Amino acid sequence: MTSLTIHRVTTLDLAVRPLVWPFAEERRADIAVHFAEKQRERPKLWNGRVLLGRDAVFTDDHLAATYFETDFASFLAWRDWGFPDAAVFNGFGMGALRTSDGAFVMGEMAQHTSNAGRIYFPSGTPDLNDVKGGVLDIPGSVVRELAEETGLTAADYTVEVDWHCVVSGRAIAMIKVLNLDMPGDQARARIEANLAREDEPELSAIHLVRGMSDLTPTMPRFVTAFIEQQFASR
Repeated sequence: MTSLTIHRVTTLDLAVRPLVWPFAEERRADIAVHFAEKQRERPKLWNGRVLLGRDAVFTDDHLAATYFETDFASFLAWRDWGFPDAAVFNGFGMGALRTSDGAFVMGEMAQHTSNAGRIYFPSGTPDLNDVKGGVLDIPGSVVRELAEETGLTAADYTVEVDWHCVVSGRAIAMIKVLNLDMPGDQARARIEANLAREDEPELSAIHLVRGMSDLTPTMPRFVTAFIEQQFASR
């Protein structure tokens, strides 16, 4: 998982197991100091429970991996320190909203979040709410995160069959294309109206990507690679 690769799959097999993460145990004191520093910068950060993956295997149209529970502080330190445990990856779902006129809809993360200023599709690091019967429910995570960040529900879009799994460094973005039956400007206005009703929205702005010229350095590479592939196939 060192170079960027995009796997197109139809099924996900993501078992959740009770594993001990040596990195989190051995660096506990350093992690606590690091998180305290981050909280001083962004007081809204919360040290909740999240899920990280390991042992990812792609076979034909299938992705299998094992997930384990850890705290957000350990995840943040692992990410900020350059991913010192190379056996672990951050695997998450993303809902790629595509409007009826072909634009992709992305959100800019608000300043109080850990990814402030970054622009990408609605998503989030999986947590315990996404576990169903010992399995990580990425489709459910996508629906939940989309509703929380944009106000859109499953009634607002149709879901394509395949997952576009973008492997970039220690991240696997499992992207599902969601087709909205409305043009880009209407979709943006609707989401912005929803954000205006919230006291502290996760997103600070909505961006429409209609072509390669709309890509920016604030978009993660796994997002721009997916967009490039989508536009190339048109």
